[in-house]
Amino acid sequence: MAYLVLARKHRPKNFTEMVGQEHVVQALANALGTQRLHHAYLFTGTRGVGKTTVSRILAKSLNCQGPDGNGGITATPCGVCQACRDIDAGRFVDYTELDAASNRGVDEVQQLLEQAVYKPVQGRFKVFMIDEVHMLSNTAFNAMLKTLEEPPEYLKFVLATTDPQKVPVTVLSRCLQFNLRPMAPETILEHLTRVLAGEGVPAEPGSLRLLARAARGSMRDALSLTDQAIAYGNGELVETGVRQMLGSVDRGHVFRLIDAIAQGDGKTVVEISEGLRRDGLSAASTLEEMTTVLQSMAVLQAVPGRGAALDASDTEAGETARLAASMAPEETQLLYSLCLHGRGELGLAPDEYAALTMVLLRPLAFKPTGAAEKKTLNEAQAAPRSAPAVPADPVVAPAASPAPSPSAPPPPAPAPAPLEPPARDPRPPAREPHPQAPVARNEEPQPSSSVEATPAEGRPVPAGQRLRVHDAPQGRPAAAEPEQVDVPARVQAMPLRVQGTAGMRDVPQAQPSASTPIVPSEEGDFWYATVTSMVAQELIGALARELALQSQLVGRDEDQWLLRIERESLGQSGSRDKLQGALAALGHSVKISIEIGAVSDSPARRNKQAAEARQREAEEAIHNDPLVQAMMRDFDARIVPGSLRPV
Repeated sequence: MAYLVLARKHRPKNFTEMVGQEHVVQALANALGTQRLHHAYLFTGTRGVGKTTVSRILAKSLNCQGPDGNGGITATPCGVCQACRDIDAGRFVDYTELDAASNRGVDEVQQLLEQAVYKPVQGRFKVFMIDEVHMLSNTAFNAMLKTLEEPPEYLKFVLATTDPQKVPVTVLSRCLQFNLRPMAPETILEHLTRVLAGEGVPAEPGSLRLLARAARGSMRDALSLTDQAIAYGNGELVETGVRQMLGSVDRGHVFRLIDAIAQGDGKTVVEISEGLRRDGLSAASTLEEMTTVLQSMAVLQAVPGRGAALDASDTEAGETARLAASMAPEETQLLYSLCLHGRGELGLAPDEYAALTMVLLRPLAFKPTGAAEKKTLNEAQAAPRSAPAVPADPVVAPAASPAPSPSAPPPPAPAPAPLEPPARDPRPPAREPHPQAPVARNEEPQPSSSVEATPAEGRPVPAGQRLRVHDAPQGRPAAAEPEQVDVPARVQAMPLRVQGTAGMRDVPQAQPSASTPIVPSEEGDFWYATVTSMVAQELIGALARELALQSQLVGRDEDQWLLRIERESLGQSGSRDKLQGALAALGHSVKISIEIGAVSDSPARRNKQAAEARQREAEEAIHNDPLVQAMMRDFDARIVPGSLRPV
């Protein structure tokens, strides 16, 4: 006798043999027991979950005659009567299966419906089973609508599909719909164990666990893979052979990868990835196995009690629990997301193993390193010592951090070296600067007073000009420079920056409001005229123009100007160089230095206030117009807010 594959040999013959579809079995059994039968059923679900099997069992339940030939409709067909045996053999004249994938036209459907006018020949009901019904054409669906809605009392429709979204709603509304779910790996594992025990095939538990996971919820796929594994293993199932047949990655590699990522060991990650390439193991399978392990780890981390629910026979459960304890929950979630999305990147890279290596190294880029933590600690310790004291001002808000001791010796800082970054403010952290935007950062913000001073070199400063006081002259310590500036009696008041806002890089704490009137100053007028000239002559592009418009000229020297900006992203080196080139074209061959702080007078703010003034004038002109006032008085007219624009 020819060999019968496991998927056909072990197809369930009644509802009690069905596996993993208890919700469908219970509903149909209750309907058959109470004789509440619908005329059309629709079974949906992925491949191999039992749609055709359920339809055949339902047909046997409707036509079973019992062992003695006197049976009726039942939820437990006998399987020995003529109707049951003929339906199992596929030769029952009143049970018709139509494959809609190959018979999708209106002619085939009309030919089937022509049989509906004849009563059953052998059984109690005629049963029309249409498989993959979503493949029917629109005209075929329309041709069967009337018969599907009001069939003869002896006719039952059973429809099956893997894609219910393509079935017209006019058909869905005429059917009872049952969704057959994909089966859990544990359910498939139990069924495979029973099947192989009945077949007398020796099998290792690990091999069956691999087959259950590879089936992806389909019992037919699981039995087909089992047939293949029996042939591959010459009559027995060994875990190593099944893993080689499936191309699955050994969980040992996966555990080592996750452990190396948790320890931040990039060298081991690269070595394991190269080993997978050398052994020819699938990169996609590696990421798939990692997501499975990480999902189990996340469950253990969120619900520690679930550890007792793990399969005791699973030797990998202990290793999973150990990794769950060694990795933080947020790192587990991040790694799971990276592995899940990394599977889509394998096909985009020229080499899938190179893409696998990049995916595995990516979580290491988000792990804090010891050097970074040490640098942050050094910044926090050095910044208070290097910050000079700020004079108290009753108008300014209290400082966020205590002022350093005046007796603390300032650390030596050579002029060519960049200044230490400011201390972190105990407020929410601000966005880090772009790594390609070197900006001259200062220590704690100083009062931005307009002073007439003499440089340390003894060179006089022209009247009306100010010397930058935040950057030390070459060879002089930065912390001692403010004491070397002689401040005359005449001091022009300027808005002060609040002490303790150095950590707020993008949005300073004491930021002037856009509606605050700008106090004209010589530096502001000069910078506004210079920027307007550069923009009019198109000497600067987009980034350099934005830097010029959003900056404030704090001080000018013969060969160096100091600009203040509020966002470090504006002060990129490329934008600064282009701005210096544009100034040189206007006759100002100077070097630009940049500091971060609150900007009170910039060309952009002046343009905005000028636009606001024009808008107010336009609104006043409209409101004062006699005709408008008459309309508002006589017709209760209203001016729509925001609809007025100055010409």
